[in-house]
This record gives sequence, structure tokens and C-alpha cells, in this order.
Amino acid sequence: MWEYTDKVKDHFLHPRNVGEIENPDGVAEVGSMACGDALKLTFKLDENKRIKEARFKTFGCASAIATASALTEMIQGMSMEEAAKVTNQDIADYLGGLPQEKIHCSVMGREALEKAIAHYQGAPLEAGEEKIICECFGVSEKEIDRVVRENNLKTIEEVTNYTKAGGGCGGCHDAIQAIIDRVQGEARPMARPKLTNIQKIKMIEETLEHEIRPSLKQDGGDVELIDVVGNRVQVATRGACATCPASQQTLKNFVEAKLRELVWPELQVEEVTP
Repeated sequence: MWEYTDKVKDHFLHPRNVGEIENPDGVAEVGSMACGDALKLTFKLDENKRIKEARFKTFGCASAIATASALTEMIQGMSMEEAAKVTNQDIADYLGGLPQEKIHCSVMGREALEKAIAHYQGAPLEAGEEKIICECFGVSEKEIDRVVRENNLKTIEEVTNYTKAGGGCGGCHDAIQAIIDRVQGEARPMARPKLTNIQKIKMIEETLEHEIRPSLKQDGGDVELIDVVGNRVQVATRGACATCPASQQTLKNFVEAKLRELVWPELQVEEVTP
């Protein structure tokens, strides 16, 4: 018997934002009722190009309903750039975790969001161009490659938990293992040279000023550097960011991600009140 968190149970028993938006800015349908899970996601933007409303329709288990409900709550208030950074693990973490056998529901949610954003941007993903590895569940090579990389998967069983691929006839197991071996065998990037505290602070300041704040200011927000303690970057939100319900997602998925990419991979951003 699977163990579900209280938050998963709450979103299953009392799902938020059920339905479909008329004339949506973004729309996507993923999965298949024949395979046991299907999800339709629609969203509408406000005048600032942030997600004003998101709704879903789903066919599937309690975890499928809960993850779709959680996803619509998470992305409301986000810009397209912020929403594009949401991962399946973010959805699972929002719910306090999911059983490994049900983690594929969060992957389906992430896939729906990605395709809905692509639809809004006028470049929908064409499933017909993707090589299908698992015929039983219609899972492509691209999707398997992606979840292996994002979640550091090492076994076929883990891939099945995340995508359902390999959970049917088993005829695709060799192909799945080949993808795992290829990803795991790729050379890791060279380690970055160690930074002094002065160098680290200077690079953080430059990245905030030139890469992060301009994007936030476009949406009426801002962020101010308060202090750097080891790998902890303490900031204060300003403007629209200070009142936005999705500010924590912005700090994690945009500010922290950008600092980790351009300065140091172990940096952690935390909001403080100066």
C-alpha cells in the first residue's frame, strides 16, 4: 500500500482549478487514456504576461489528480521564464513527496506545462518527430533521456517509475538501458576553479546586476543583495516580487538557478528582511 502525504490527499480529495479555460493562451494534452493517465492543461496570462489562471482536466489515479492540482497552484503568478524552469521534482516537493511508483505523474505534469508554454510561444512540440522507445506507453527517447539526466536515474526500474516506460511488455528494456548507459557515461564537465570570498561576492553582484535584475524589472520586480555567508546568498525582494505569491519559486527557479549556473553550483538563495 502506498503512503501519501497529507498534502497529496488534500489535493486529491479537494482538487483546485478543475476545468478548462475558454480561449486560453496556452494549452496542452499529454498522456493517453488507453495508457491509464491523461492530462489537459490550460492557462491564461494577465497584462504583465504572468499566468493569471490555470486549469486542468485529468484521467488517472489519485497522484495524477493531486499533481495536476498542485501544478496549477504553483504556476499561477509566474512569468513564462519562471514556469519553464519548473521540474517534476518541484511538483513532487510541493506535495511533500510522492511514492516512487507514482513519480511519473509529476513528470506528466511537467510535460504538459512545457507543451502549453510551447503552444503559447507558437512552437508546439511535435510528438511525431520523436523516436518512440516504449510502444506500450508511447514514451519517446527524448523524454527518457531528459528524466535520466534531470533526476540522475541509474536503473530501468527508476525510469519506469518516472515515465512508465518499460512497465509493459519489457521489449524496450535494452533500449532504456542503452540510454542510461549513454547518459551516465558522458564526460562530466571540468571542475570550476575555487573562488575566494571576494571573487565569489563580486561575481554574485555582477550576475545579479546584469543577468537577473533586468529580467525581474521587466515585470515590475527587483531583488537586492543583503549579504553572502559562505554559500548562502541572502537577498530581499522588492517591487512586485515582494508581494507576488510565487516569489519563492522565482528565487529558487530563476535567481538561484542563474547564480548556480554562472557563479558557483552550491549557492543557495534565501530571502531575508533587512
